[in-house]
Amino acid sequence: MINTVDKSEIDTFAKSSAHWWDPHGPHAPLHKLNPTRLQYIRDQISTHFSRNPTDSRPLKDLSILDVGCGGGLLCEPLARLGANVTGLDADAQAVQVAKNHAKGSKLPINYVNDAVENFQETTFDIILVVEIVEHVADLPSFLKICTALLKKNGLLIFSTLNRTQLSYLLGIVAAENILGWVPKGTHDWQKFVTPAEMDGYLKDCDMKVRNLQGMSYALTKDRWELTNDLNINYIGVATKI
Repeated sequence: MINTVDKSEIDTFAKSSAHWWDPHGPHAPLHKLNPTRLQYIRDQISTHFSRNPTDSRPLKDLSILDVGCGGGLLCEPLARLGANVTGLDADAQAVQVAKNHAKGSKLPINYVNDAVENFQETTFDIILVVEIVEHVADLPSFLKICTALLKKNGLLIFSTLNRTQLSYLLGIVAAENILGWVPKGTHDWQKFVTPAEMDGYLKDCDMKVRNLQGMSYALTKDRWELTNDLNINYIGVATKI
């Protein structure tokens, strides 16, 4: 039986689940990253589905599954952009936090506490696997299950950390051990995924990567930006071949 959930990863994230929406807490880096990845996600979806990204609700009536949604940091803005959003996470505490926050925000988001291999409800226009692939137990199986939930013209959007010396120095040594941006033990460098590996895994799922960009932190501007540098963080989209 396929098991994509790494229990040790869930246990690590569960320690900070109550603080998902604290912009100064353990998930502060994701709060800073959110505007950049949201812009990329909105623009790629708009291009693929021939929408105007400057409309107030450019994602209206599109169905999105956010796998590894955590506390819902992406689910809520995507719902505000008009999408019908489902958030899926194996961390029960994170899902409860997400439900409570969505209720307070009056957003009709469907949150489910389960592993993706147990989720067989429907298919989706867009599936997000952002900042999650480096935390699963069986990445090839995880991606095959996720892509099987895509509609024929669906879009998979992924983001993760590249496995390079620079990502080790900045993503783990600096971010976890020196600057304390994220709790120690958040990442395992050996589970970082190179763009070439991601491309290979997706080809095995009959998927083709259509766009790939880096995400770099501009220290002087105190914000993340989309770049051509894939050495640390990268984000991309893939469609069925």
